[in-house]
Amino acid sequence: MGRILAIDYGQKRVGIAVSDVMHISANGLTTLPVNEVFPFLEKYLVQENVETIVVGFPRQMNGKESDSMKFIRPFVAKLVQKFPQIELIYEDERFTSVLAHKTMLEGGLKKKDRQNKALVDKISATIILQSYLESVRYKNERNI
Repeated sequence: MGRILAIDYGQKRVGIAVSDVMHISANGLTTLPVNEVFPFLEKYLVQENVETIVVGFPRQMNGKESDSMKFIRPFVAKLVQKFPQIELIYEDERFTSVLAHKTMLEGGLKKKDRQNKALVDKISATIILQSYLESVRYKNERNI
């Protein structure tokens, strides 16, 4: 089995998380400026077997996609073009930033550290990935 990589795409920064090979846990990997994402992925995907990329899908409270999708769609199109062998899935990312801040607060991080947007993006990617992993496990358990 290959790893699953999650991306929390923003206009300035991109948070990236990765699963273990057994798809049990999600771990924050890095946060990069947008212009460094594809060079990073090209190197990373040579070193690691990644079978799926999960991209955060921003939705509004009513379920409609948010305006951020106008930036995410071109990014995803380029992902599909550059890495056609890797499955791409969207995962709802509502509340991930809120959950990231809550996680940081509960983890005892100081206020200055909680204001680190790069850390928030990496934690958000981790939450997106963990949510996806749990949904897959739930679906698999229901089909037993």
